[in-house]
Parts: sequence; structure tokens; C-alpha cells
Amino acid sequence: MSSRAAFVALAAGLLIPAAATSLSACAPITSYSGFQAIESDPKDVKIGTDTKSTVRSRLGSPSATGTFDANTWFYMNQLKSRVAFKQPEVIQRNVTAITFNKDSELVESVNSYTLKDGKVVAFNGRETPTRGRELTILEQILGNVGRGGVLPNSNENVPGQRPGDQR
Repeated sequence: MSSRAAFVALAAGLLIPAAATSLSACAPITSYSGFQAIESDPKDVKIGTDTKSTVRSRLGSPSATGTFDANTWFYMNQLKSRVAFKQPEVIQRNVTAITFNKDSELVESVNSYTLKDGKVVAFNGRETPTRGRELTILEQILGNVGRGGVLPNSNENVPGQRPGDQR
């Protein structure tokens, strides 16, 4: 084998793994979170025949229960995708809401929601204002000048001291 052919073989051997590594660095990373339907699907729950105990034995504990009504169970899952340093993006989201009758505990309704059914909630990032005003740095530094010494006097109430306690 000539030296030129050896050099080409060596260069190809080094470039192919480097190209594969650089291409795989831009591949999206997907992550699955939430309820995993292994043996049965929440959509397979039968209205009027299944109860809370049969749903729990078949599907397991719900992802969440209703805030105001404990007779509504939610089974949720989602699939996220992230490329390199970008923010993760939700590709798929499934929420199944199962509502039970309060008295008989039979399933009344099974509703399935996807990412298309979701609504964007306007989030207000402002903070709630508090009473009073904020001090400037100079007011904070000079605010305690002339208010007393560094050590407390023996007749002042010191935190952690009982009234009338003389040491």
C-alpha cells in the first residue's frame, strides 16, 4: 500500500467519526414525562361500568385529582424535544380527565385533551407592591448613625432576654 493510500485511509478513518459526532450533536433530545400507559390506556375506561377501584387497579394512581372536586382524576403525559442549547419544546401532551359519580363511584365521563386543546394563560410577572418605601443605599448606610452604640445597654430589651432578667 502506498503512502498516499495510507494517508487517505487514515484521514477517512478520522473524519468519519468526527462528522458523525458533529451531526449527532444537533440531533433533538426527546424526553417523556408523566403517566405511561403500559397495559391499558385511560381512554379504554368504560362509562357506567368501571369504578374508582377498577380504574386505580388498571391504571394506577392518577397524576392529579381535581382541586375543588376529588371525584375528577387526571392522567397526564407529555413529550418534550430539545435541540442543543435551545429551550425545550413540548411536542405532544395528553390529558385524560375521568369524572366519577359522588355516590356510586361509577365513571360518569372520560374526556381526552391534547396540546391543541390547551390555552395560553397570560402570566403577569410583576410583584405585588408592599406598603412603605424603598431606601436608597445612602439611606441604608447612614440610617443607623446616632441611634446608639454597637453593644446593647443592660436596661434595654435584647432579643432572647426575658423581662426582668439581669445578667
